[in-house]
Amino acid sequence: MTRLRTLVLGGAGFLGSHLSERLLAEGNFVHVVDDFSTGSRANVAHLRSSPRFRLEQRDVSVPLELEGRFDWIFNLACPASPVHYQADPVKTTLTNVLGTLHALRLALKSNARILQASTSEVYGDPEVHPQPESYWGHVNPIGLRSCYDEGKRCAESLAMDFARTQGVDLRLARIFNTYGPRMAIDDGRVVSNFIVQALKGEELTVYGEGSQTRSFCYVEDLIEGFLRFMRQSEHRGPLNLGNPTEFSVLELAQAVIELTGSKSRIVHRPLPADDPKLRRPDVSQARACLGFEPRIGLREGLSRTIESLGKVLARSANSGVHVVSRAEHEPARASSARPSR
Repeated sequence: MTRLRTLVLGGAGFLGSHLSERLLAEGNFVHVVDDFSTGSRANVAHLRSSPRFRLEQRDVSVPLELEGRFDWIFNLACPASPVHYQADPVKTTLTNVLGTLHALRLALKSNARILQASTSEVYGDPEVHPQPESYWGHVNPIGLRSCYDEGKRCAESLAMDFARTQGVDLRLARIFNTYGPRMAIDDGRVVSNFIVQALKGEELTVYGEGSQTRSFCYVEDLIEGFLRFMRQSEHRGPLNLGNPTEFSVLELAQAVIELTGSKSRIVHRPLPADDPKLRRPDVSQARACLGFEPRIGLREGLSRTIESLGKVLARSANSGVHVVSRAEHEPARASSARPSR
């Protein structure tokens, strides 16, 4: 088996750590770069004993001067929850645009295949449902979420232009809502937020009537999609990767209460600005070119995630750390201070 030299930008984050673990398990060399603004050393602590693993602290918005060459590059470097990406929206935009530029230049220099992680947020609050890759989206370019939405759209443009004009071997993946172990318990995403609230016996916060829908993909299935995408040579994307089974936010809240055995009640608050009302991927292209089919259903995935986050909460309680659960779309307060690197 040929061992690949792989680079994972944002590799200490939720998705990046699972990807790094899988790449290492398959015998590859894994070089992780992360600025630890939202990623965590704890996410990859179990990998650091391997001689084929390297961890480096860097900010991708600064040009990447890394030793050696790479076969595969995965650009996952960007905060992905509203609480985190709205905390410093200018930095979020620069991470998306400059970070992608630097990753593409490195791929060109290394003659590497690169997977650019985009997002279902490029579709905005969609007027087409489910969302196929051919849909151009319905995005507010000046809203609170635009640093992420438009940052990712610009990153897609850069990636496609590098592929068309300079021959970069691109794989462009549009990721839909993903969940699982190693989600940050204070990131405000709907799955982690509901689980933390339920385990702590707090009220579960549902915005509006809870009729807005999401399609939740377990992290193990998404990583399988990444690797299948990278291994094929016919399709550069964009390609939707996610679970096409659709649930309302209210159904999710009720499932979390049931699976945790919590006595928490559900409370409703007004919908935030630009919150998508519908979200479901059309994955027909991924099925056709990758044989992609998510295997982990919502109840099984939630049970695994509840077990994992429960252990994190227990450790936090034993250490005296107070964990604050955040509402998914609660606007972050502006701050002149950047996160520590």
